[in-house]
Amino acid sequence: MIVKNLSNTSFDELLNCFLLAFNDYFVPVPTEKSYYENRWKAAKVDFNCSYGMFDNEKLVGFIIHAIDKRNGTLVAFNTGTGVIPEYRGRRIVKAIYEHALRDFVKKGVEKSTLEVITKNDIAIRLYKGVGFETCKKYKCFKGKLKIDPSVQVEIREMDVKHIDWTSLPNQQLYSWDNQKESIVEGNYRFFHVLHDNQPESFFIIDPDQGYLPQFDLLSTEKNGWKRLFSGIKQVAATIKINNVDERLKEKLDNLRLVGLNNSIDQFEMEMTLTTGNDKLSD
Repeated sequence: MIVKNLSNTSFDELLNCFLLAFNDYFVPVPTEKSYYENRWKAAKVDFNCSYGMFDNEKLVGFIIHAIDKRNGTLVAFNTGTGVIPEYRGRRIVKAIYEHALRDFVKKGVEKSTLEVITKNDIAIRLYKGVGFETCKKYKCFKGKLKIDPSVQVEIREMDVKHIDWTSLPNQQLYSWDNQKESIVEGNYRFFHVLHDNQPESFFIIDPDQGYLPQFDLLSTEKNGWKRLFSGIKQVAATIKINNVDERLKEKLDNLRLVGLNNSIDQFEMEMTLTTGNDKLSD
């Protein structure tokens, strides 16, 4: 078996391998080709920096990486790791990472990051063995919003391309797919929720999926969270939210108050890449 980058692998072959690898995952994954085309494009996936294990030209395992400069650092973000069932237990992910990390150093990538479900003990041990360390913990939510019908608000839409990101709070606490660099490439709409005719809060949403990558208060007015979720419900009543940083206690409490379920938790893990890193030495 041999590790190669995925630049010459067809999208369909990769997706077939991906879906087979995730067929028995902790949570169901989407199966539509268009979903992955859009998601991987928005995340800035680079197939030259994504790698697969091949057995006689058959793709049996993979790590898909997005490459981008985030907060001034060139980062490789693992947006999907998998091995098809009959090839598990052969240290394939470790072998792919050993190849990938050395390649990243040569290409000037400064940090490698990933997300992993907190219950996935096998994967966590593997990633720690490669050299990753836990740096954040996230909570994911989904469900139908339960809003007091007496709470009525006005929302005002603006073009995502015209957002003043410096005015939005907690930008450093969002995960890769929810950061501004990914949002501007996706199918998202931006809304302010108004109170006394002034923007009190905001939310960014993919109305087709009901997915919220960002939402927060812009002021500390009483009942601001209630009005924010009332505004969100005008666009989508059933929503999904991935990766709310566990340090945002007030946001987490209010998500539960509007009836959303904490579906899974995830760790973010990272590794700083330098030529002096023992894990990357030849």
